[in-house]
Amino acid sequence: MAFSSIFKNYHEICGLFNNFADVFPENMNIADIKLRERPLLLAPMEDVTDASFRYVCKMFGADMMYTEFVSSDGLVRDAKKSLDKLTVYDYERPIGIQIYGHIPEAMVEAAKMAEAAGPDLIDINFGCPVNKIAKRGAGSGMMREPDKMVAITEAVVKSVKLPVTVKTRLGWDEDSKIIVELAERLQDTGIAALTVHGRTRAQMYKGEADWTLIGKIKENPRMHIPIIGNGDIAAPEQAKEAFDRYGVDGIMIGRATFGHPWIFREIRHYLDTGELLPPMSVRDRAALARKHLAKSLEIKGERVGVLEMRRHLSCYFKGLADFKETRLKLVTTDSPEKLFEIIDYIAARWGGDDNIDN
Repeated sequence: MAFSSIFKNYHEICGLFNNFADVFPENMNIADIKLRERPLLLAPMEDVTDASFRYVCKMFGADMMYTEFVSSDGLVRDAKKSLDKLTVYDYERPIGIQIYGHIPEAMVEAAKMAEAAGPDLIDINFGCPVNKIAKRGAGSGMMREPDKMVAITEAVVKSVKLPVTVKTRLGWDEDSKIIVELAERLQDTGIAALTVHGRTRAQMYKGEADWTLIGKIKENPRMHIPIIGNGDIAAPEQAKEAFDRYGVDGIMIGRATFGHPWIFREIRHYLDTGELLPPMSVRDRAALARKHLAKSLEIKGERVGVLEMRRHLSCYFKGLADFKETRLKLVTTDSPEKLFEIIDYIAARWGGDDNIDN
């Protein structure tokens, strides 16, 4: 066979494989953790993403989840609240433990303790904007000290065998949006993925998230790790636009999951079919509330299990007419048995009304 013929066939075969790649896109991997194409991740949220909430998010298709963030100082001091957050379960996998802090030695020690708890990866929080954390130089407070941020990240990466990822913001304020250059520096430390929230620390959670710079990170030819976008994804159409317009490898969803963990199913269905699912019925929400409450009681016991469910229960039934009195009972009742009775009452009383806000 002539060389030119072989060369021609080679290009035909390459073209065929390129077509296959278009039809069957590659899944997203974080180091050796294999995720599906266009994965949806549950953001770590303090006092929200506890084990019982992660359980229901996994039910609805969250591809990867994270613990509530854990204080490195708390772990080093053996603080019970911090140590309790290290508990992960096999049904949650893949799951990451997120740590935060501003003291390099404490962050390294905390990373080792988190690794010993058996997660799939360690995530570093450089994004939390709340005053009590940022003003100490931790969380998004680290955006004012990018050199120190990079040094802490490198030290953590070198101290553990698990993949390390980072979650951060665009910058400290409007005049210091450093994320595009910083992303390269963080990648050079050896992290396996980067999540960027499309706001500065000064914005807190106000205004609209700006995904423009997240898109510029993806456009940078030097970047080769997965880039995960975060901020204001509250509907399937927004998720699809974020993937299509900015080219992110994955999307992390935070506040929109609160009282609405089935958002993962809604977005996945829309990405796969282009169709919107109907709103979840009141009866189905009540069944979910029962399951969530039962898991909270199983994991945390009666007293704490009830107390920590209060923030979730009323949110499952947003939009119900004449619900004020029943909502008050949901958030003040101490008895698990009575809570289950209230949930059953909600299903019976409002179960025929499937037109509440989604």
